[in-house]
Amino acid sequence: MIRFNRPGLEGSELDYIAEAVKGGHTSSSGPFSRRTADLLRARLGVEDVLLTTSCTDALEMTSLLLDVGPGDTVIVPSFTFTTTALADARQGATLRFADIEPTTLGIDPSHVKDLLDDSVRAVVAVHYAGVGCDLDGLTEVLSDRSDISLVEDNAHGLFGTHRGQLLGTFGRFATLSFHETKNFICGEGGALLLNDEADIERAHVLYDKGTNRRAFMLGEVDKYSWKDTGSSFGMSDILAAFLLAQLERSEDILRRRAAVSDRYRAGLEPHTERLGIGLPVVPAHSESAHHMFYVLMPSRQQRDAMLEGLRTLGVQATFHYVPLHSSTAGRAYSDQDAFCPVTDDISGRLLRLPYYTSLGEAEQQFVIDAFLEVAAAHCE
Repeated sequence: MIRFNRPGLEGSELDYIAEAVKGGHTSSSGPFSRRTADLLRARLGVEDVLLTTSCTDALEMTSLLLDVGPGDTVIVPSFTFTTTALADARQGATLRFADIEPTTLGIDPSHVKDLLDDSVRAVVAVHYAGVGCDLDGLTEVLSDRSDISLVEDNAHGLFGTHRGQLLGTFGRFATLSFHETKNFICGEGGALLLNDEADIERAHVLYDKGTNRRAFMLGEVDKYSWKDTGSSFGMSDILAAFLLAQLERSEDILRRRAAVSDRYRAGLEPHTERLGIGLPVVPAHSESAHHMFYVLMPSRQQRDAMLEGLRTLGVQATFHYVPLHSSTAGRAYSDQDAFCPVTDDISGRLLRLPYYTSLGEAEQQFVIDAFLEVAAAHCE
């Protein structure tokens, strides 16, 4: 079986973990946490980085920092994972689901514009598959709404760019994921990126279980105490040690993942017209973070048949998101019936191929050959 994902060791992960344990600080905010946050802060040019136990936790922090609650509305794409919307719903905010545009599969700015009213406090954009969404259009739509914050769910897109600017640096907040399926991993982990200096002090209070511990550690107060809401969001230093080793090899990891994308495209592109399939689109002004490779099949029935046929041949392909607007919870937490035809169409036709950093040429050729064999039976 060619697995859909295979986590791997890329450098000094095990040595760093041993060093963290021997150093005696394995909880959050240890030396490896600081080194990892410093690396990300320098590479991305953001105001601050807080390492979290997951991207979900980072998104929950954005909801707390925005103080969203009953009476507020947050616009999220329907084509995303539940956690993009979960934090705001938990805070009591109303969700409003936006469709995606068919090129990057990111949130559609024209639909966002139609959904805006005075109750909207934030728009959450997802950079699907590591390709920036239509940030130009989104920026234009929000240009005269300073009361609305842009949040980038950048779980897929670390080190991808839009017009030369790194993804995760456009919104007031951005979140990252280091789950085992992502480009850079530590098993479970995430990060909150702060792009506004004014958010730093409160973000650290929320991060430190509602206390001003950071001010105490900086010598600004003589003791720390409970100041605000918050939780235990911090990443263990053991996981930060693993993650640091991965990030130190980021250029090599991205190069190898780009090669995986290139091989898939070279093997499948000559057959797109004959089979009626679509491949990922990377606009000329974007640089992909190479998170995945998907194929858009002609129909849901053909997609489902392909998945079954590929598994029979030993290839673990899969589909992706079930639209949030049609889910039980999505309907319960939204304030209107969503009309997201592109989301419905894409969700039913999208097929993801095995994709991971160490995927070898021979394994990948096996996947391509298997895909073409099954497609010949269902798409011609």
